[in-house]
This record gives sequence, structure tokens and C-alpha cells, in this order.
Amino acid sequence: MTHKEQQIEQDILKAISKFSQSFMSNPKWIRLIEELIKNIDKIKKIQFKKVHKDEIGELYLSKDTSFGFDYWENGFEGHNSFGGWLTFKEIEFLIFPRQVDFIKMTTQDLNQIMELINNVGQFNFDNDSEKLKLKCYGK
Repeated sequence: MTHKEQQIEQDILKAISKFSQSFMSNPKWIRLIEELIKNIDKIKKIQFKKVHKDEIGELYLSKDTSFGFDYWENGFEGHNSFGGWLTFKEIEFLIFPRQVDFIKMTTQDLNQIMELINNVGQFNFDNDSEKLKLKCYGK
């Protein structure tokens, strides 16, 4: 591991330590991702926030996203708007916005997405009429 990679890992661990609960495990992440990919025609946009960054990124999944090639036991290689590796433990939350594209007026059905996710297991959500937020950590 390079010095830069070690520093990033330390930043992630420090940020995670501020939370009192983790709602996700790597196996739960894999089950969630598999369900999202299986129903990708219903999911048009997924955003995420890293525990150690303030910016919101976008997660890119498609019907061709596959375990062992695009994602592994602990994260993704690429497949996000920040580029590079994205480990599951560094994702603070996922956002499924209702409004996907303001110009084309494209939306996604948040109730349908929540149903799909709940088929996988128990999750913690904050939701309103504009977004479904799947929390990965709690305070």
C-alpha cells in the first residue's frame, strides 16, 4: 500500500469512528447490488456520499455489471463518478432521487425502489417525496 493509500484508509477509518452504528456489511452490500442490477430497468440514478468527503457522487450500475469483474467482496473498481476504487465501508449513504433529469423530466419510482431494496433485507431509510436515502451508518 502506498503512503497515499494508507492516508486515505486512515481518513476513512477516522470518519467511520464518528458513527455509533454500521447498518451494512459486505455480504449485505453484495446482495443489495445484485438486486439493483437485476432490476436496473427500474433504477435510473444512484448517488452516494463517502464518509470522509462532502461531495455527492454517482454510482454507475448496468445490467452488465458483474461480481468478480466490476465489484468484489469489499467494493467497486471504478463505476462511480469519482473514479478509482470505492470500498463499501466508505459509503455513508445512497440516494435515489425522484427527479433523474430535469431537462427530460425523467423520474424514478421511489416506492418501487424501496420495495426492491426491502426484498434484500432490513435497511435504514430517510425518505421524502424527492429522494430515497439508504443510510449505511447511524449516529
